Amino acid sequence: MSDLESQRLLLALKQARTKLEDIKQQQTEPIAIVGIGCRFPGGVNNPRSYWNLLRDGVDAIREIPSQRWDIDAYYHENPDIPGKMYSLYGGFLEDVDKFDPQFFGISPREARSMDPQQRLLLEVTWEALENAGLAPESLKNSQTGSFVGICFDDYSRLSFNSGDYSRIDAYSSLGNARSIAVGRLAYIMGWKGPTMQLDTACSSSLLGVHLACQSLRNRECNLAVAGGVNLILSPETSIALCKLKALATDGRCKTFDASANGYVRGEGCGIVVLKRLSEALAQGNPIYALIRGSAVNHDGHSNGLTAPNGNAQEALIRQALKNARVEPSQIQYVEAHGTGTTLGDPIEVLALGEVLSEGRSQQQPLSIGSVKTNFGHLESAAGIASLIKVVLTLQHQQIPPSLHFQQPNPYIPWDKLPVTVATELNDWTQTGQFAGVSAFGMSGTNVHTILEAAPQASHKQREIERPLNLLALSAKSEKALLRLIQRYQEFLDDNLHALIADICFTANTGRSHFDYRIAAVAESTIELRKQLDSFISNQDNPGLIKRDLNIKERPKIAFLFTGQGSQYINMGRELYETQPVFRQALDSCDEILRPYLQQSLLEILYPAPVIDAAKIDETAYTQPAIFAIEYALYQLWKSWGIEPDVVMGHSVGEYVAACVAGVFSLSDGLKLIAARGRLMQSLPPQGKMAAVFTDEIQVKAEIASKENVSIAAINNQNNTVISGDTKAVNAVVAALEAKGIKTTQLNVSHAFHSPLMEPILEDFADIAQNITYFEPQIKLVSNVTNQLAFSEIASPQYWVNHIIQPVRFAASMKILDELGYQVFVECGAKPILLGMGRHCLSTDCNVWLPSLRPGISDSQQMLHSLGQLYVNGVSVNWCGFENNYQRQVLELPTYPFERESYWINTDLHLQRQEKKPQSQKIETQFLQQLQQTVLSERLNVLITHIQNEAARVLGMNSLPVPQTGFFDMGMDSLMAVELKRRLESSLKQSLSTTLAFNYPTIEKLAEYLLTKIFSEELEVETKRISDVKPERVNDCAITATKLEQVSEAEAEALLLKKLAILEA
Repeated sequence: MSDLESQRLLLALKQARTKLEDIKQQQTEPIAIVGIGCRFPGGVNNPRSYWNLLRDGVDAIREIPSQRWDIDAYYHENPDIPGKMYSLYGGFLEDVDKFDPQFFGISPREARSMDPQQRLLLEVTWEALENAGLAPESLKNSQTGSFVGICFDDYSRLSFNSGDYSRIDAYSSLGNARSIAVGRLAYIMGWKGPTMQLDTACSSSLLGVHLACQSLRNRECNLAVAGGVNLILSPETSIALCKLKALATDGRCKTFDASANGYVRGEGCGIVVLKRLSEALAQGNPIYALIRGSAVNHDGHSNGLTAPNGNAQEALIRQALKNARVEPSQIQYVEAHGTGTTLGDPIEVLALGEVLSEGRSQQQPLSIGSVKTNFGHLESAAGIASLIKVVLTLQHQQIPPSLHFQQPNPYIPWDKLPVTVATELNDWTQTGQFAGVSAFGMSGTNVHTILEAAPQASHKQREIERPLNLLALSAKSEKALLRLIQRYQEFLDDNLHALIADICFTANTGRSHFDYRIAAVAESTIELRKQLDSFISNQDNPGLIKRDLNIKERPKIAFLFTGQGSQYINMGRELYETQPVFRQALDSCDEILRPYLQQSLLEILYPAPVIDAAKIDETAYTQPAIFAIEYALYQLWKSWGIEPDVVMGHSVGEYVAACVAGVFSLSDGLKLIAARGRLMQSLPPQGKMAAVFTDEIQVKAEIASKENVSIAAINNQNNTVISGDTKAVNAVVAALEAKGIKTTQLNVSHAFHSPLMEPILEDFADIAQNITYFEPQIKLVSNVTNQLAFSEIASPQYWVNHIIQPVRFAASMKILDELGYQVFVECGAKPILLGMGRHCLSTDCNVWLPSLRPGISDSQQMLHSLGQLYVNGVSVNWCGFENNYQRQVLELPTYPFERESYWINTDLHLQRQEKKPQSQKIETQFLQQLQQTVLSERLNVLITHIQNEAARVLGMNSLPVPQTGFFDMGMDSLMAVELKRRLESSLKQSLSTTLAFNYPTIEKLAEYLLTKIFSEELEVETKRISDVKPERVNDCAITATKLEQVSEAEAEALLLKKLAILEA
């Protein structure tokens, strides 16, 4: 074998070894727990309240609530009495009947048929994602997996499994299927990863964690939620467990104690959000703890089907240690299965001692405990309750007490085992903290998981920081928004040292954003608290941005680019110093412009005291400076997710508009604008410009007989700019002022947009010929043609003509208005165009947003405008907004669900009465009522009718909002067909099966039905209008000429209005 062949072989072997090591690393990579959600007995509704319960050693067991079942009918102290239970206690949640269905797009009708376990799972999972700082909306269509343990379906006893088949409907079957619980979760969240409902009895939820970790390591999913849910809603299972003698008569889990005599049942829901450690670190997710490894096995054939098997438990723990690559002596705490049974406790402790005593001295004993002593055995949610307890124990560096341990179980050889029960709160002082969690199913399936404390977070120094921050809060209703704000007030009161930047970062990036919105700009948490106080007290505050109405549709945005005259020293300087995107864009412009300018652009914009600051007013520098600032502002807006639907520039500003629209590249655009400024600067400093406060017609009449003066700009109907020879301009001004028309001389160096610019046209054309042009990729309204620009703007001649053509700003603004633009963002150093634009349009409902404004800090103005865009329904790229800054995810308040009672009605007579269709008489009466209603009111009457019908179909107690989508309310295809049938019956019309899909809101459906029902009448009335003598319907004729310029709905509204006038 030659040396070359040997080298190749060695290289191949090295590559194969590296690949095998990578595969092995993937298979054993730690899994990060990045989010937690939980509802447990004792008022636990988040990780913080759970830790408080554990730390304080709270016993959350109580008597069975009377709402669950009639305890007197089922209780008897004798365990052998058939159909009776001897246990009166449990760990129970409050308000298990309550839910916020429409938050999840579920109708109240379907919610009543859904197992509350499904409902609880949805809410807790949402809270876990928010706790992780992951906006649930951002995970749609992602490879997110869900692994959830559910054992029982007590709620089905009220409907599907009640024995009365008349209680079964389309929703009770799906609503009570355990597999659907997890399928519904993935469906509503839009996840496409593995989805599993697991039932191995008491080990179900910890098995879910085990399988989720495997799925992540196998790259089946990139994010996983795992956990379990359990509710005790009917007596059957408790009776069965009493017959097995599994429950403690006194209702307490006395784990490891001599008095242990069984367990007490509990309920709850726990969810953890899991990610591969490498990705969690790379993406800056919070890490609560690490799952190093886990294992699962079965007891096999042992002393009994439900009897624990010590040998199987030992083998399980050894395998988990091997998978985690952890030594037995490294485990310092184990959260035991610990149900408090006479048989199970000794077997479990002996197995732990057998495996984990290796290399351990009596002076460093293994600490053990069981959360079942706090609130009982949560069955399918038991394992996840234990795991979350250990996560919090590692996070807080304290081991909480295990309750009811008075006298050690005599069947456990405590003196021979380096094992001790944690009976009081102890600090966890050892380094390299590892813990185990066990869950042993009554089915025989056993799971053990090894956890490690989270890696120490490396807090890098915050090199750059914005001076102000923006907090964006939203909800699905005004009431929920108010409650959310109150939660943030409480958070700010309890977390005085939290950084405002981290609060805003977590709230903005880690939450989905809904229609009801507020935004607050603040420098500190104290100031932020004041802003929120202002909202609660309904007081105005300059830093608080809000709207009275919710947003349904994203408004169309127009970017306006300012022209010459907006420049000043240090414009955008604060952004340059604190916004990396702005700085990078401006630096790029400076680099490109260096061959064309005698001095650095940055020195012109941000001069040192010894440099002549007046240079920025020299046209050769002014125009490139304006271009660069506006381009950098555009890039900053774009990085925040704010992109225009149309752009328009005023004079010099049109160059920036064309550049961002793709007409020419940045380098070509700067080359062109630098040449324009330089050539204009080369002209003699003669000529004059003046603003005349009257309309274009009067100005045209006055300059018609004058030479060397022309109209330079029409800014609005009473603001026309003239430009030209000084004598000629002075003569026009004098003549106009003699007629009482006011004028103002403009402070400019040259007579721009006038014949005096003609000497430079040839030289400019030579440069323009060497530019590469493209048609706009974003809609662009030309100030030359005052129309949308297409191929004509992608030519040298357009830009040559642009120099001497007037700026038709007013006409261009009207084009934007006609195209439906209502939000105007000015990309410029001064809000000049916004002021002029307001005078161009008659409506006052537009939103006018500056980027910069002299006298107000750059951050204050930019963030205030961003807040305005947000509350007006514009989507913000919050990750882009926070990019380039060091941030940390905080545990902020989660969404305040508007929970109301939704419980199945077992009064069948009442159910059937509710579903009984309206009588023929009532249906006929409505159609007659509609026909007799005046035309102008018919739409409102029909909307109310559809609201009532939709409310009946959806099972709502209040009328739905007409603008809300049917399917956002929770309507499905079955309900859509039912609504269609009800409307057919009441309106005597044949309607399409896809009615609710074609017209997805009540408002749109009503408009369609009104046209359909009265189409013949409208034709007759239209003919009657055409027969009326012209002099009587002159206004109608005028309206008719405009119909082609309006939408179908607007045309119909105009027609109905005219018909109503004629009818009167």
